[in-house]
Amino acid sequence: MIGWVDGFVLPFVPDSYQPEALIKRVLGPETEVNIRGLGVIFFLLFTTLIGWLAKGLIGRSLIRYGETLVHRMPVVRSIYSGVKQIAETVFAQQERSFEKACMIQYPRRGIWAIGFISTVARGEVAERAGDGDQLISVFVPTTPNPTSGFLLFFPKSDIIELDMSIEDAAKLV
Repeated sequence: MIGWVDGFVLPFVPDSYQPEALIKRVLGPETEVNIRGLGVIFFLLFTTLIGWLAKGLIGRSLIRYGETLVHRMPVVRSIYSGVKQIAETVFAQQERSFEKACMIQYPRRGIWAIGFISTVARGEVAERAGDGDQLISVFVPTTPNPTSGFLLFFPKSDIIELDMSIEDAAKLV
């Protein structure tokens, strides 16, 4: 396998950088050494370099260009910035802000809204509600900017937990 990769990659390496030429230059022209796997190393280094350049220079330039186009469109700009903030918040955090996606009846019975379960209510909030059922804090995002919303407290029995991921539920908003 390594020989096959060497046979494919080494013809693309300039003659002055061919492994055998470098060894003969350093150790003398009579030296004969066949180093297997150098093509694999060249391939990995080349791939890493191209990936680094694409991610760093080219990738950032393309993203910057795309964002300038989006920022010129009034309606798209507000939607894009909201979705971008949510995506950065959800994907950048090691610890999740929300435990699960859920459905709740809000603002009144019979009307359903998507929410995100945050924590169990504690302290004075839990004590003052005191109806015996555990209170759960639920963040209900608003549209068209889902980064804003309401933090509401619901009895656990009024919450329907969804099997979908938080990311999928955020896309519905």
